[in-house]
Amino acid sequence: MYTANSKNEAIETYKQIAPAKKEAPTSTPAPIPKHTPAELSEFDYTGKKLVALTFDDGPNLDTTPLVLDILEEHGVVATFFLIGKDINEETKPVMERQLQLGCEIANHSFSHSYMDRMTAEEIKEEIEKTSNIIKEMVGITPKFFRPPYIVTSPTMFEVIDLPFINGINCMDWDASVSSEDRAKGILDNVKDGDIVLLHDFSGNINTVKALDTIIQGLLDDGYTLVTLSKLFELKGIDPNVKNKLWINTNL
Repeated sequence: MYTANSKNEAIETYKQIAPAKKEAPTSTPAPIPKHTPAELSEFDYTGKKLVALTFDDGPNLDTTPLVLDILEEHGVVATFFLIGKDINEETKPVMERQLQLGCEIANHSFSHSYMDRMTAEEIKEEIEKTSNIIKEMVGITPKFFRPPYIVTSPTMFEVIDLPFINGINCMDWDASVSSEDRAKGILDNVKDGDIVLLHDFSGNINTVKALDTIIQGLLDDGYTLVTLSKLFELKGIDPNVKNKLWINTNL
C-alpha cells in the first residue's frame, strides 16, 4: 500500500528539517524531555483543550524513532497503534522508548489485513496475537484497537473486546500529500477532544516533516496533548461502547 524510502534517506531528510540542537560536553548529562511522564501525571488539565495524537503502522527502526525524537523535543506524548507482525527483538527498544516517554501502545491487528473479510476465529487471532506479543515484549496490555484501513464489520464489533478508534486525518498515508498540506489538514480542522490519526510506517518522511509544525501549532492554539487513555479519563467518558468508532470524545 505504501512506498517506503530507505532508512538512510529518512534519517538524512530528518536531519535537514529537525530543529537544531546544541551539542553538550560529554561530561554533561543528556538533556531530559521538557515534561517527564511523572510530571505529566501531575499536570493541571483544568480548562485545557485536549487532543490525542495517534500513529499507525509501527514499530520500525527508521520512521518511528524520528517521530519519538520530535515528541521528546516538544515534551509531549502520543498513542502508537502497532502491527503485531512487526514486533520483534529488534523493534522492542523502540517500544520501550515509547513507554519511557509516557506514550501509550495500542493494537492495530497482527497482519494489517482487511478484517471485515475474516471469520470470527481469524479476527480473534489477529487481536490476541498482537496483544500477547506486546505484553510479552514490554509488559502492557493494549486498551484500544484501530481497525486496518478503518474497515469494520458486525463480526469485528462482536468479537473484539476493545474500543474501536478512528480519528481526524490529513491523508498522510498518501505519498503525494506534502508535509505542508498534512500539517494544514490537521491544524485547520482540529477541535477539543479530537483524536488525530497519523502514520509512522517505514519511510513516511512527509509526516515526520509535518510533525513539528503540527505539534507547535496545537500548542500555540492552547491544546494539551495527551494519550488516548488520558483523553477519555479527563473527558469523563467510558470508551467501551459497543458498535462505536471513536473520532472525538465529545461526540
